[in-house]
Amino acid sequence: MNEPVSGRTLRQRIMSALARALPEEVERAWERLPDKPGYGFLRAPQTGLAMIRGSAGGTQGEIFNLGEMTMTRASVTLDSGTVGHGYVAGRACRHAELCAVFDALGQEGEREKEILDQVVRPLEEAASERRAVLHRQSAATKVDFFTMVRGDD
Repeated sequence: MNEPVSGRTLRQRIMSALARALPEEVERAWERLPDKPGYGFLRAPQTGLAMIRGSAGGTQGEIFNLGEMTMTRASVTLDSGTVGHGYVAGRACRHAELCAVFDALGQEGEREKEILDQVVRPLEEAASERRAVLHRQSAATKVDFFTMVRGDD
């Protein structure tokens, strides 16, 4: 089931949804999980800085260093031996930990569909709703400017 989903693998989709979710949403997804696995840290949550790069013109221009941002990462090993990694923006250690656990679970063939249905899809829907709310709020402040042409010839 690890086939590409709109140009991404299922694992990339899982990690993206988890990293973009709010920490409390990921915590609720963990609480709802019926069969929680045992796990240990391969790398306990660590917070540090990552360089953010941009490109002039958005996609094809010259690449430049934009600045640094705080990130937290964690790696876990499930009792089954599967390794998972989590990376999140900010200093949310528990968020990174749970992302790593869900990443590992998503790699286990028998739990892949469960993680997709019970965790990823609800997180993607919540993120989509947050984007829609922001879009509506910003659209309400839109100002259309126009120029009147004078009748002078």
